[in-house]
Amino acid sequence: MIKIEGLVKHFGARAALDHLNLHINAGEIFGLLGPNGAGKTTAIRILTMLTSPSAGKVTINGWKVPDESGAIKSVIGVVPQHFNLDSDLTVRENLELHGRLHHIPKTQMDERIVELLEFTELSNRKDDMVQIFSGGMKRRLMIARALLHRPRILFMDEPTVGLDPQVRRKLWELIRRMNNEGVTVLLTTHYIEEAESLCKRVAILDKGKLIAVNTPSALCQRLGEFVVEWNDTGTLQTRFFADRLLAAQFAGTLSVNTTLRRSNLEDAFVELTGRKVVE
Repeated sequence: MIKIEGLVKHFGARAALDHLNLHINAGEIFGLLGPNGAGKTTAIRILTMLTSPSAGKVTINGWKVPDESGAIKSVIGVVPQHFNLDSDLTVRENLELHGRLHHIPKTQMDERIVELLEFTELSNRKDDMVQIFSGGMKRRLMIARALLHRPRILFMDEPTVGLDPQVRRKLWELIRRMNNEGVTVLLTTHYIEEAESLCKRVAILDKGKLIAVNTPSALCQRLGEFVVEWNDTGTLQTRFFADRLLAAQFAGTLSVNTTLRRSNLEDAFVELTGRKVVE
């Protein structure tokens, strides 16, 4: 569905993307992970034709970016990181404006708006002004807007940033429902648990380079399925093991308190990037 080959983007002397190669399959929820400056948003901006690449080739559904932009725009939807709704319009008016921009016939647009308001649980707020909405409600409306023209691919740049955990999980369910209905989803996220919960595969970027791509479980198994943690003079130490028995035996040799647990995607991220927190 999406092929990225040798993608390069320079800002002055700095390479925001350094020969990125990725293939994203139809029907996937695919995640891009990495610290600030890793190149995640730059990649999304190139795929959505908001930024031109310095070199490389990108195709979406077989169409070349940006040469066949008209065809590509007909099959993609975009949920940007920052809110860009019209606060002076109601929920329905925001959707109608988007529908007119996509030249959707009025009867079809009206039916689709009703369907999407129900899908995003905003039916009872359709006549409310967007300016009074919470962050979570604005995100749901942005998703409804992005789906209005029935895209086959949805790009989501930090879709749950700044939302509380309860609202974030509701949006996770919405993303799963979209995917179950056949929408391919490419998302960037700073929340490792979000990627682990949602994504079939993830790519980890650092300083513009692709350093790993696989399923979350495969990335964890690459380290070891179990991890022992202990505190060594104020510094948290970790060691990974292929099975629980070996981990427990090692923990028994230490003279300090230890924690034995299953490894997770955050462990893989830390080991690959050397950074504990995605900032």
